Amino acid sequence: MRQSIASEQADVGDYLKLAACTAVMLQPILALALTLHPSNFAQVGIGFAYNLVKFTAPAFIFGILYTTMRQTLWPVVPYSDYLRNQWHALFVPTLWWTSIYLLVMPWVQQGSRYRSLGGFIWRFINGNAAPHLWYNTMMLQFIVLMPLFWHLARWCGASAKRAWRIVGSTVLFTVIWLVLYDTQVFHGPHMHSWYLLDRVCLSFLIYGIFGTLTWSFRNWVLPWLQRWWLGLAAGALAAYYWINRDLFAFVFPVKLTDAPYYRPGMVIYDLLMIGLVVALGAAQIRHKRPVTVWVHRFANFAYKAFLANVFWEQVVWLTVGKMLAQSHLFWGILLTYVATWGLSFASAFGLHAVWQPLRKQLKK
Repeated sequence: MRQSIASEQADVGDYLKLAACTAVMLQPILALALTLHPSNFAQVGIGFAYNLVKFTAPAFIFGILYTTMRQTLWPVVPYSDYLRNQWHALFVPTLWWTSIYLLVMPWVQQGSRYRSLGGFIWRFINGNAAPHLWYNTMMLQFIVLMPLFWHLARWCGASAKRAWRIVGSTVLFTVIWLVLYDTQVFHGPHMHSWYLLDRVCLSFLIYGIFGTLTWSFRNWVLPWLQRWWLGLAAGALAAYYWINRDLFAFVFPVKLTDAPYYRPGMVIYDLLMIGLVVALGAAQIRHKRPVTVWVHRFANFAYKAFLANVFWEQVVWLTVGKMLAQSHLFWGILLTYVATWGLSFASAFGLHAVWQPLRKQLKK
């Protein structure tokens, strides 16, 4: 009963998931806009916009861990029950949408296209079936490894000393990981052979652990973030300047792959943006704003909308968006983005409305 009530209430994880889903839909559209070979001035604007929304995958992971801890830490949920729920909520939609991209839109594959059954299956696993599915490969690792985060939260309990030890160890690991990525992968000797490193859950471990600890120490963390939100905003602006300098240190044309998640400035920017979204969500939940109901409802469908977004982006771009962008780049991007967001959530809600009664009939 307590778990059911908890799942019906909004939390800051909902705000993070909805913000991340809304922002991430712009990223592949900006990549499409660059294929039109716009002017250097336009490329700068695209780079600024891309970096602005480059907090999405960390925010998703942070939000998922926060909400999962809230709903499953106490009372204890058996791992088998948890996996069964996640199978229907996450794994099944992932299988369906990955199949659609591979069979219906094979041109959106990353790298080379599959040419055999083995290649087809490998793209299911590595996330190369579409530009955004690398995230699924990474995120689903956190879902499977959730007992480790339960154990971490229970071991830490209410001990601030243990929490700070975890934070220190996590930051140290992240620094080592970033140095490894920067020297060996990012324009390094293993740039191509180790490219799958970006979808290993260790690359986003800091966000999962911080999401877990934020739930455990929410009575201290949430008020602190709300109190210091102006400082967070100032820090985010400084970090935003940093990551833009990093991106534009490279020569034109702009390559969005030069703005990875795994650079120091980007990690700091992502954490500060997460803090700002959490502060906003916590304030609205505390004041019982009506918008929290809307946020919770849409956050429940954020993952399914995320899965669908590249499909609808391609439909809109190929029918009208590209033509408009060729004459008016900004309006082409805006139209494609707004239409993609609306169609993605509409399909998520619509498929759910169709599937639920059908599922009940199949169970009879």
